[in-house]
Amino acid sequence: MTDEAFAQAARAYGDTIYRVAYHALNNSHDAEDVMQTVLLRLYESKKDFESEEHMKHWILRVAVNESRKALRAFWRRTDLPLEEWQERAALEEDPAKAEVLEAVMALEPKYRMAVYLYYYEGLSVAETAAAMRANPSTVQTWLLRARARLRKELSEEKKEGSVHVRFEIIP
Repeated sequence: MTDEAFAQAARAYGDTIYRVAYHALNNSHDAEDVMQTVLLRLYESKKDFESEEHMKHWILRVAVNESRKALRAFWRRTDLPLEEWQERAALEEDPAKAEVLEAVMALEPKYRMAVYLYYYEGLSVAETAAAMRANPSTVQTWLLRARARLRKELSEEKKEGSVHVRFEIIP
């Protein structure tokens, strides 16, 4: 990979890598570390990509794998990353979107990642499954369970007097 091709790929996919890692890890510092690791692996890769789409899928798969590796690491920081995120979400202009995103971020990592890749990155079930190295039927089950949990969580919040939210996961 040439330096120019790498620079173009880093500009095109850097934010996506960060968002994937952040949704998996709930910590901006860890997400930055994963982003750097993925970009380093891309730079050092001797792989010839067939197309831009092939490179994107490779990058997403590496980002998911590196995020999983970071979750298993013994040094994993747990210094209130969700609260840090919640403060930023509260500042968003659209409270309904902030509420949905907060509920998504509270899901278990496998559900959160499946929802993020499917709804926010626009991948198909098959593409999400490939990125997460899971069966498509497993991803469909995770999405089904995640939607049920989100629906329950958001309807409970609505009953407690929070902002009325129409259940939609659209960025």
